[in-house]
Amino acid sequence: MQEINKIYNCDCLVLMAGIPDCFIDLTITSPPYDNLRDYNGYSFDFKNVATELFRITKQGGVVIWVVGDATIKGSETGTSFKQALYFKEIGFNLHDTMIYEKKNPVPYYHNRYNPCWEYMFVFSKGKPKTWNPLKEEKITKGFSNSRTFRYSDGSLKKAHTNLHTTTKLKNNIWSYKVGGNSLINHPAKFPEQLVIDHIISWSNEKDLIFDPFMGSGTVAKCCKILKRNYIGSEISSEYCKIIEERLNFNILL
Repeated sequence: MQEINKIYNCDCLVLMAGIPDCFIDLTITSPPYDNLRDYNGYSFDFKNVATELFRITKQGGVVIWVVGDATIKGSETGTSFKQALYFKEIGFNLHDTMIYEKKNPVPYYHNRYNPCWEYMFVFSKGKPKTWNPLKEEKITKGFSNSRTFRYSDGSLKKAHTNLHTTTKLKNNIWSYKVGGNSLINHPAKFPEQLVIDHIISWSNEKDLIFDPFMGSGTVAKCCKILKRNYIGSEISSEYCKIIEERLNFNILL
C-alpha cells in the first residue's frame, strides 16, 4: 500500500505494483509519446502501463490520456489510435475522444498545415461514476430556435432546447494557451486550466487522482488546490525537484 499525497521518484510500473486493485478514481496524464520530446532519455512500457491502469482504476473511474503523433518520413505514426484501441481491448470504454487545441502553437515550416492540437482520450471503466459538466456561454442565446437533429432513418426532428438559458454544455474541443512559464524547466508542461477542467469534470473533493508521468507536477498542484488527494510517479530526479518546489507554493504558477 503506497502513501497518498506523495510523488515517488521511480518508474510508474514500480509504483503501480504497490497500489491495490480498484483504488484510483481518476488518472490524468500525458505519456512521453513517439519520442516527440526528450524527457531526460526515459521511455515507457505502454502495454504494461495500460494494463496496470485498468487494474488500479475503480469501477466507474476515468483515465484521461493526452497524446499526439510524430511525423516520420512524411507520415504520421498513428500511435495514438493504436493506444486507444489497446485500451479498449483490455476492458476500458472509449467514453469520449476530446481535442486539446493549442491557441499559440509553435509554427513549423513544411508542406502541411501547422499542427495545433492533441488527443485527450477519455477512457472509463464502465460508466463514469462522476460527471460534473462544464458549461459555456451560448452564442445564439435569445435567438429563435429552429435547430433540428436527424434520426438514423433520415427523418428530422426539432431539437428541444431552452431558449431562456444563457449557457450550454461545453463542446469536446478545449482550447488553451501553452508555454509562457519560464519558471518551470520542463519540455512539455500541462496547461493548468486543462488539468483543472478535467479534475472538476470527473472527480469530487477527496477523490484520489493519479499521474504515472508526473513531469512538472501540474496534476499534483491542481489536486492540492481543488481539495483532491493525489499520488504519482516521476522517474527523473531532476523533475521531482521541480515538483517539490511547485508544491511548496499555495497558488498556481
